[in-house]
Amino acid sequence: MSYIGNTFTQQSYSPTVDYFSGTGSATAFTLSRPVASVAQVQVVIDNVAQNPSSAYTVSGSTITFTSAPLSGTNNIYVYYTSPITDVIAPGQGTVGAMALDVYGGAGTFAMNVPSGTTAQRPSSPVAGAQRWNSTLGQYEVYVGSSGWFGLATQNYSVDYVVVAGGGSGGGYGGGGGAGGYIASTSSASVTLGAAYTVTIGGGGTAVAGSSTAGNQGSTSSLSGTGISVTTTGGGAGGTSGSSNGGTGGSGGGGGYNSSGGSGTTGQGNAGGLGGNNVDPYPSGGGGGAGTAGYNSQYSGVLAGNGGSGVSWFNGVYYAGGGGGGVAGGSGYTQTGVIGLGGIGGGGTGQKGNYTAATAGSTNTGGGGGGGGYNGTTATSLSGAGGSGVVVIRYFGSQRGTGGTVTTSGGYTYHTFNTSSTFTA
Repeated sequence: MSYIGNTFTQQSYSPTVDYFSGTGSATAFTLSRPVASVAQVQVVIDNVAQNPSSAYTVSGSTITFTSAPLSGTNNIYVYYTSPITDVIAPGQGTVGAMALDVYGGAGTFAMNVPSGTTAQRPSSPVAGAQRWNSTLGQYEVYVGSSGWFGLATQNYSVDYVVVAGGGSGGGYGGGGGAGGYIASTSSASVTLGAAYTVTIGGGGTAVAGSSTAGNQGSTSSLSGTGISVTTTGGGAGGTSGSSNGGTGGSGGGGGYNSSGGSGTTGQGNAGGLGGNNVDPYPSGGGGGAGTAGYNSQYSGVLAGNGGSGVSWFNGVYYAGGGGGGVAGGSGYTQTGVIGLGGIGGGGTGQKGNYTAATAGSTNTGGGGGGGGYNGTTATSLSGAGGSGVVVIRYFGSQRGTGGTVTTSGGYTYHTFNTSSTFTA
């Protein structure tokens, strides 16, 4: 507990009596402890109690009598009556604005508190310690094992990334396009205490059948006071023959003899081109947030890889495109090579009945892998698109609520894998 004055041991009460010998002429005597007023002592001279209002005065450690006590040995005694007999420094009523670092005029008073950077926080604080953090620009209090808690009194800045759900691959065709990706290019301001709606888009569902195109992913969004961001679901993968990849955040890859779908400006890239109508009928890769989907080898055996995703501040890659599929199995060449998923959650394509397509990774917005074909439509099965994600971060200790909260490098992160609310 904080206090102003001497230590607790100095302030404890110990009854004491001072004895003095009168000389017949001396009027002032030195007390063994200071007192603040005549009400704190009782004085007796030659066994006669003295009137404190007229017989004597006190000042600090000196008692002065109105008339000199008669000569005698220990014929004067002073009994201390105050429950606290030492003067507490500073004394009662002596702590003013300057001592407390208070300034200003009537109605405009303010008081300074200890101030320093985040790096200058006390190394061994106790719960209840308070200070002004000049790095974060906020008042903060130490709450024990939970660390320092910022008592923000104003809006604060955040960074965010919003990724939509990825598209699924075509039943026998191109990889799914990655979900649209938007990251703040400069810090946005959120309103203290305001609620922000977070919507997480699902990935496109997988499809079966050689002539079935994939499904587009769903939109993700972050909206509230000062922020309104919506990303587009990843484009569906095209299928065999003449089915182009679907448009989306990033475009789906084309089936053989087909083009990739276009991406949304500022959110992703186009899907890759499908190959020629020649065994093993390779398909194009889905587009990613970082690069376009790769074209298949037009007159060869290589399906297109998915486009690369993008790494955000948390070190995680998001929005990779799905790889294209190829034929493989009885009656088809065995030399076909599947398209690989792009970094950022993209799924891998299928090779007939040899290698199954994989889904885009959950909460990355990755596109699903394209399906392959081995002569039976039932075996053509694509990969589903990965669901989307929203991540919000700000510097310093936790202020907002919602999502999964983690800390790294001095920042607090709120990761939303399902639709919810962020309260600033």
